[in-house]
Amino acid sequence: MRAVARWARAEWGPLHEAVRAPLVRRRWRAVPMTLGAVCLTSVTQVVQNQAWGYGPVQALGAVRAENPLGLALLRTPLSLFVPALDLPVWGALAQILLVFGIAELCLGWWRTLVIAYAATLAGTLYARVGIALGPGGPLGLPAADARIVDTGPSAAVVGLAVFLGWRYRAYVTAGAVIVAMVAEVLLKDNLAGKEHLAAIAAVLVLCAVADVRRRTRGPGRPARRPRDESGARPRRATRGGAGPRPRRGARPATKPRSRRTVHAPGADRAPQFRSSD
Repeated sequence: MRAVARWARAEWGPLHEAVRAPLVRRRWRAVPMTLGAVCLTSVTQVVQNQAWGYGPVQALGAVRAENPLGLALLRTPLSLFVPALDLPVWGALAQILLVFGIAELCLGWWRTLVIAYAATLAGTLYARVGIALGPGGPLGLPAADARIVDTGPSAAVVGLAVFLGWRYRAYVTAGAVIVAMVAEVLLKDNLAGKEHLAAIAAVLVLCAVADVRRRTRGPGRPARRPRDESGARPRRATRGGAGPRPRRGARPATKPRSRRTVHAPGADRAPQFRSSD
């Protein structure tokens, strides 16, 4: 039992500390983007199940490989928050709340969105390449997949999970996610499974780029100072201790010592007093 606890601390300890600090300090205010994504996904699910709302949601967020590339790129941002009609919506909401929330706490909202959209876009572009290759090869897809609606956060969730595992050295967890996606393709060869693999490949490229940047920066370059709760970085400490640095040309607080030396009167310099006589 102790060995399992030690392994769990080694695997998830850094990730737990990165999540715990902002969550304890700011509670739900620490994940505004995640909460907004959950609300947006819920709204799109309700709207697309209405007779009057199915058409607008499809026109704004439904991506198919048969669509022109420009139109697919315009629909990609919203497609991430459009749940698939053949899957339960609570699954998509749980994935966003858990994985997006952890990523936002650890990486910040804009890095989370960049990685999520990179993974989603990789899957969208792969679908076109796979259909062009045809069903003959291992990376190919049948032509009928061009008409499948490609929406939902699954590719983004898989990509974020792999990136977080690499970033916080949870390599077993990241490897388990990759193995699960490979097993999904082997058991059920479909568009969604191969898009997940394409998302993982794109995120691994991002991990390699981040690792190269970290190595080229070198140990001699100082790390960026952490931000405080207001988002501003604290000022650097002044030389010689704390306190504000004096402005150039300002007078010192104490007067300089005079160069003249005041001598006490000696015997030969005793004051002479004249008698009144």
